[in-house]
Amino acid sequence: MLLNSLAAVPLLASGLTAAPALPDGFVDLRRVAPSVLHDIRYQTAHNFVGRPIDGYRAPKCLLTKKAATALAKAQRALVAKGYTLKVYDCYRPQRAVNHFVRWAEDVDDQRMKREFYPWMSKTRLFSGGYIAKKSGHSRGSTVDLTLVKLPARAQRPYVPGEPLQPCTGPQARRFPDNSVDMGTGYDCFDSLANTADPRVTGQAKANRKLLKTTLERQGFANYSKEWWHFTLKNEPFPNRYFDFPVQ
Repeated sequence: MLLNSLAAVPLLASGLTAAPALPDGFVDLRRVAPSVLHDIRYQTAHNFVGRPIDGYRAPKCLLTKKAATALAKAQRALVAKGYTLKVYDCYRPQRAVNHFVRWAEDVDDQRMKREFYPWMSKTRLFSGGYIAKKSGHSRGSTVDLTLVKLPARAQRPYVPGEPLQPCTGPQARRFPDNSVDMGTGYDCFDSLANTADPRVTGQAKANRKLLKTTLERQGFANYSKEWWHFTLKNEPFPNRYFDFPVQ
């Protein structure tokens, strides 16, 4: 009886906290595909806004169980070829989308322009399809990701205020992401980031193709303007936008 009583004592009593419950149908990707690397940019200052984004309280990738299971299958196929997936963003709360919109409307805030939109006017981010008031990420089955060659190299942390390098430049001149060359950096607001842009050739083109074909085999569809952006075709919440925090 004593053991049963102790088992029933809340974790808070021992100074521990239980993980927040997720809505039904969602899961932490690490529970389904623990080998996938995480580089959750919106929980840090290394993103186009230049500060942590509303709603990102932990560097986690939350997804619908259906999307996470499909991603785990893609991961197994890639590991067999000597690669791993690395996720930049997964489920995105609506409050984060609202943060993006406020930032985009403040045309005077240009602190991260040199890296993320070096050749584009900030006034074109809405019309160009880079910023919107609703995002598929908020439905829980969209993911931003890349490929990393195994064994994965260490990646140094971004230092706020450090000199920025254009996302459109050669890989050796961009932020030292440990991913393979995809022709641009992540979240690059430029047509060079279009998945099939003809200026991207050689190994970078092959890397984009490998990512795209692998995810398509598991039921994902690519957003043609962003080589990193994929949505599960048969997503379980096609018309629902969630706003619980990532924690």
